[in-house]
Amino acid sequence: MFIPLEPTVDADSAESGARNGRRRVQISSKLQAANRRADVIGALRKARQQLPGDPSFGDPLSVSGPGGARAVARVADRIAGGAPTAAREIGFGALQVWQAALERVGRGRGTEEVTIVFTDLVGFSSWALAAGDERTLDLLRKVAKAIEPPIAERGGQVVKRMGDGLMAVFSSPDRAVRAALAARRNLEDVEVQGYKPRMRVGLHTGSPREIGGDWLGVDVNIAARMMEAGGNGNTMISSTTMAALRPETLTDLGVTAKLYRRNFWAAPLNGVPEDVKIFKLTPA
Repeated sequence: MFIPLEPTVDADSAESGARNGRRRVQISSKLQAANRRADVIGALRKARQQLPGDPSFGDPLSVSGPGGARAVARVADRIAGGAPTAAREIGFGALQVWQAALERVGRGRGTEEVTIVFTDLVGFSSWALAAGDERTLDLLRKVAKAIEPPIAERGGQVVKRMGDGLMAVFSSPDRAVRAALAARRNLEDVEVQGYKPRMRVGLHTGSPREIGGDWLGVDVNIAARMMEAGGNGNTMISSTTMAALRPETLTDLGVTAKLYRRNFWAAPLNGVPEDVKIFKLTPA
């Protein structure tokens, strides 16, 4: 009868394996530490300013929604846990270049001109932390009832909802502006236990590419940056949208468009071409 022998382990080999294991752990620990070093992350973010495409790629506005490079970016962000790391910046840098390449060959642009609208609530996150889940949900429901019907009534399509904001598209810039101002008026009646939300809005007209129910491309980024320029609750439109509006639209709405001049100390709006101007809508 054959009796299998127990394998023998050489003592030197075991010690060598243990040393290699400890060395790998040390290297891994050093890499993890470097991955989270603020100076390394800062240097990589600065380097991204020199890469093609939008250096803000990877922020919440640029990775929301399904489809294209942003879907991959969103997965990468989840894997990184949303925490700033060197690996995260390297990954977003590569995706930023990829998205820019798609734009250059025309894959980031569609054939249909639409007006893109972004909205969000000013200071919502800070209020929600103190208000709690029940009040927050109550507010979001009331906000949705205030701002979404004007969009649908004027032929707009809500592409996606992003917590306290949304993205919508319109085939007509005039309808988009009318819907945005109607939504703002409705929001004036919304209040939850003394808190009255303020909404900022950004509009831009262009030819983004529709993929899987979402819209991607540089024009989407520009619309999002228009909203960012809205500060504490303004409605901002691009010069492209201004040029596409009928002459009587702003007059009928009782508003005027004033050229927006960025504060000298304010951060630049990355992703907005130099030839695209920003206007703020104010009561006439």
